[in-house]
Amino acid sequence: MRTQIIPAQITTVEDKIAGNLNLTQIFLLMVPVFWSTIVYGLFAPRLQLSWYKLPLIALVLFLCLILSLRLKGKVVANWLLVILRYNIRPQYYLFDKNDSFLRTQDLPIFEKKPRNLFRKTSAKKQTKMAASSFSIGDLVKLEGLLADPKSSFSLKSGKRGGLDVAFEQDQK
Repeated sequence: MRTQIIPAQITTVEDKIAGNLNLTQIFLLMVPVFWSTIVYGLFAPRLQLSWYKLPLIALVLFLCLILSLRLKGKVVANWLLVILRYNIRPQYYLFDKNDSFLRTQDLPIFEKKPRNLFRKTSAKKQTKMAASSFSIGDLVKLEGLLADPKSSFSLKSGKRGGLDVAFEQDQK
């Protein structure tokens, strides 16, 4: 019975399409065919073979044949890409301890002031009660109103985004 060994690391196995050629090699071998068609059909004199067209076609054919060869199990075009990426990368890495990446920054907090561009501000100033101005007795009375089954509590939004609070007692 014939057995096939399945590799444990499947990502390292290349797909073979035709014989021992993978998809990259097939594309590299198809480029000279398209290039020779373009040179033969578009360069002057059109659709005629001339002496300057042959070296253009032969140069691209020779270059693509070299790029499609395999060295140590990898295509030469892949080796050239690895070397090119290595040479393009930065050669020196500078460490700057004053870099702000992943550091906590204590920035000042500025209060936002409302800007009224289209309406005049009224002379009346609205006073707001701070939450700390309530006494303990007021909070106890509020809790008694909320717990009383005869009273109802409702919240309604106002016209200008305000919130109206209403307490009502049922008269029975």
